[in-house]
Amino acid sequence: MPEGPYLVVGLGNPGPDYAGNRHNVGAMVLAELAARVGTKLSPGKGPRARSVSGDGRLAGRRVVLAQPTTYMNESGGPVKGLLDYHSIDPGALVVVHDELDLDFDVVRLKRGGGEGGHNGLRSISRSTGTKDYLRVRVGIGRPPGRQDPADFVLKDFSATERKTLELLVGEAADAVELLLEKGLEAAQNVVHPRT
Repeated sequence: MPEGPYLVVGLGNPGPDYAGNRHNVGAMVLAELAARVGTKLSPGKGPRARSVSGDGRLAGRRVVLAQPTTYMNESGGPVKGLLDYHSIDPGALVVVHDELDLDFDVVRLKRGGGEGGHNGLRSISRSTGTKDYLRVRVGIGRPPGRQDPADFVLKDFSATERKTLELLVGEAADAVELLLEKGLEAAQNVVHPRT
């Protein structure tokens, strides 16, 4: 793995009304990583104006940790601004996001692929012109019954889920560190359980 810098982005919606939503688990993981690095996320200017970010070292690599302050479906512009400002190639972009297609409490790593209807990923792919970036997928499960997925992701985690949410956020943060330390395939071998 190159020294860096890497841009690690946690996706979510801005403001306290969304803070506990399933859609904001990426932002929760980013807050955990910022605490581990010991950096404060601050608003930027110019190309960094629509995000909060901070830099430091994580798993021996130089990182910029960031969260767009736009709504999820407009995440791409701020991410592109940060990549350009810090001269980071999209191949060194790590996006942490909620994943409907994984059960709650499951973390998976991948590079590239489709967006699976995730508006944040779609916006980033459109703005950067590539889907070939690293993803840390944090499982939130499928909505029960006939509930609309768009409504489900904007609801807070259930009381049962909240009992283990802190562990899940910690596991996802560990996965980001492993990804940076060991590279994708080696990290997948640790994070993905044997089947």
